[in-house]
Amino acid sequence: MAVPSEKLVSRPIEIHADTTGYEDVLTPEALAFLARLHRFAEPRRRQLLEARRQRQVCYDAGVLPDFRADTQAIREGDWTVAPIPAALEDRRVEITGPVERKMIINALNSGAKVFMADFEDSSAPSFANQLDGQVNLRDAVNGTLEYRAPEGKLYRVGPHPAVLVVRPRGWHLPERHITVYGEPIAGALVDFGLFAYHNARALLAQDRGPYFYLPKLEAMEEAALWDEVMALAEDELGLAYGSMKATVLIETLPAVFQMHEILHALRERVVGLNCGRWDYIFSYLKTFRRHRDRLLPDRGQVVMTVPFLKAYSELLIQTCHRRGAFAMGGMAAQIPIKNDEDANDQAMDKVRADKLREVQAGHDGTWVAHPALVPVAMEIFDRHMPTPNQLQLKRDDVKADRDTLIAPCGGTITRAGFDNNVEVALRYTAAWLEGLGCVPIHNLMEDAATAEIARSQLWQWLHHGDLVFTDHAPIDLALFDHALATHTHRLQGSTLPGARRATDAARLLAELTHADELGSFLTLPAYEQLA
Repeated sequence: MAVPSEKLVSRPIEIHADTTGYEDVLTPEALAFLARLHRFAEPRRRQLLEARRQRQVCYDAGVLPDFRADTQAIREGDWTVAPIPAALEDRRVEITGPVERKMIINALNSGAKVFMADFEDSSAPSFANQLDGQVNLRDAVNGTLEYRAPEGKLYRVGPHPAVLVVRPRGWHLPERHITVYGEPIAGALVDFGLFAYHNARALLAQDRGPYFYLPKLEAMEEAALWDEVMALAEDELGLAYGSMKATVLIETLPAVFQMHEILHALRERVVGLNCGRWDYIFSYLKTFRRHRDRLLPDRGQVVMTVPFLKAYSELLIQTCHRRGAFAMGGMAAQIPIKNDEDANDQAMDKVRADKLREVQAGHDGTWVAHPALVPVAMEIFDRHMPTPNQLQLKRDDVKADRDTLIAPCGGTITRAGFDNNVEVALRYTAAWLEGLGCVPIHNLMEDAATAEIARSQLWQWLHHGDLVFTDHAPIDLALFDHALATHTHRLQGSTLPGARRATDAARLLAELTHADELGSFLTLPAYEQLA
């Protein structure tokens, strides 16, 4: 059946975009499936987002996040998660990236154990990008994925690809191009639902499964909603209960106080937790946006060995291993530096040191953003983790209390750090508005999480008043405006990603930075300007 463009179904589900070329993805049956997921999840999703807002009101008033009294029995109980599928027992190196066709092939062929195909922070969610991603992943699952480069080179998936895990968008992000009875559907349900509908059975037939990474959760109730959505999807698709497996990113400060509870809410299908370090730093900034005593220094100084981040990662290991789940390490944002051997050696040494810290602490695997980093990380984990994982390492020595988990971080605010934040926030936002979700800037792969750190730090430094740089010069909005104008002019005159949207990005960044309140997510207002 041909699918017309602009509007697919008059009621209950409507598509407000050109669907040409996506007819076999947006089938009437697949859309009906999405509508059922929406009707089930939307009321609770809205309640949970309002609960987030109310928590932030409390934090702004001076309340500090803490472990929940009402869930003490879960934390102290003797329980474990369901057995982990054989395909996921060894996850020592995972590669992540957007759902772009060539990227998927290179990631599957990279030698990593897992490829996390990302519809979220490394993708700009234009309607075409998200649906192209669904086409690309369907072809990967079916074994037909290939890509011919403009110069003629043909890329195909090799015989031993990485295990595919999909990250849908977070609960907070809408998909404005699809509405159900006039309401935008959650982007999370679109990404999850279309992938599950078209690929779940084929994956299970391959002794794989519909495996997912769940982002941005703040509370056990948000995890419980995902569990119920997956159970509904399994029922609708005729799959056995628990066929869908999930790994949860602990990338918000509130979530670190509910790791046992999140695992418990998903205990029949959860495989592990992941240290989403960059979003976690952003969440620390956002949670404490009104707390002058918890400002963070330059991003480069906020490393995983500072007390609040060290406690976070080690408590995650202890929690996961107590419950029989994997504790995944964080992202290495470095990328190869081709024209400077010394600089490249220094970057790779940073990756090795980071991965050595993770494996020695007890992590069961780690993340990289570039295929060239897979053998670097793999060598470290192979040498120090001869077994498929480290579930036997319980880390009973870890004592991470509330105060340690939220401890202020010492350091300085420098002119270079301020200027870098302006540049990263501007260049990333401009590239995102052009449809790119991950952008190399100064030899680091920046995504939405790292851009959020830059944006949030700027807002905090500028709105707490009387802050100064290490040279005692004042940090003020006039300085920000000058730096933003300078970088906008440079970007406009370049061939860099985002050059065409530099003015739009600068206008948005200025508005967010001058605002009296730190916006919850950069991608929400930016989405309204995305083609």
